Amino acid sequence: MLLLRIILVLSLISLAVSGAMYLYTRDRRYLRFIGQTVKYVVFIMIGVLAFLALERVLVML
Repeated sequence: MLLLRIILVLSLISLAVSGAMYLYTRDRRYLRFIGQTVKYVVFIMIGVLAFLALERVLVML
């Protein structure tokens, strides 16, 4: 669970910085970066949660 929190905090920091940079420069590449970051963070979170669930199932056996 610590890994999930670290990933979430780092991604939120990068999203906040990218959002601020977009508001400052109006460059659309920051919006594209935000979209890609959200997409990959969701995939990573699903993978980590699936691994944790699989670990619990295997411990119960």
